[in-house]
Amino acid sequence: MGRSVSYPSGAVVAFTVLEAQNEEDWEFEYDWLREDLRERAIAAFPSLEAHEGWRDREDRVLARNAYADFGLSAYGGLVAVWIAERDDPAYRDADWRTARSPRAQHWLAQIAPRFDRLFGDYDCLGHMSNGEGVFRKRAKDPLLK
Repeated sequence: MGRSVSYPSGAVVAFTVLEAQNEEDWEFEYDWLREDLRERAIAAFPSLEAHEGWRDREDRVLARNAYADFGLSAYGGLVAVWIAERDDPAYRDADWRTARSPRAQHWLAQIAPRFDRLFGDYDCLGHMSNGEGVFRKRAKDPLLK
């Protein structure tokens, strides 16, 4: 059974690719992409702060704010850039005392179109029965630098 790139359940997700000329360059390119994505996310959404962590085994957290984790997941050369409501114990404890989840969902819905424009290079057309995703490269948006 095949599979596609992982990302947290309920995440706003955009897709891009990681390309390396040589196998030896893959780690360098991954590290460069990771830092580039973090810098771009913090510039676009100033409430985010740099953070290192993981959600499950495949979803790397690069930044977070009071409501959401921003991160990436890679499988092969495909990269899911995502932002999702936080799911860590400190967040759940705080949400239990004062409901944060509705505000988090509202904020994520507000930023979703901009997030997709900033980070999405590919559209997911769907998934085959074996779990593999089918993607199409987007036309360049002339409004983005």
